[in-house]
Amino acid sequence: MRRLLWLPPPGVVVLIAGLMWLVRRWSGGLAFAGQGWVALLVLAAGLALMAAAAWQLARAHTTVLPFHPEQASHLVTTGIFRRSRNPIYLGDLLLLLAWALWLGSLFNLLLLGLFVLYMNRVQIAAEERALARKFGPAYLGYCARVRRWL
Repeated sequence: MRRLLWLPPPGVVVLIAGLMWLVRRWSGGLAFAGQGWVALLVLAAGLALMAAAAWQLARAHTTVLPFHPEQASHLVTTGIFRRSRNPIYLGDLLLLLAWALWLGSLFNLLLLGLFVLYMNRVQIAAEERALARKFGPAYLGYCARVRRWL
């Protein structure tokens, strides 16, 4: 199978984070009491979610990398994957939310939507097609029970 993406998910996260920084420079920001602590808590939640998902995938001896989903050896549907089909991408979203909170720019919330739109339309859609071909009815049943994000 050919490579799915022209820009892999970590690159998308870095690109959106850079755009957020530019938006903050051009638009100014807001500050609120505890802003840094809230951002750090959201960051920690995102990192914990990503680590839990990566640990579960590694424990199942299947790929963590999104570039070739057809190389997945097991369909993981337990643990955090019972709540989200894409917990690593959800973790990425939390990292970007933490960055938006840290920067204090309301305009950056629009860029979170851009991240979700890109991931749904490009990355996740391609992964879902590959996983449906690989795991068939088991994957389709999983999709019917578990949401993409939360």
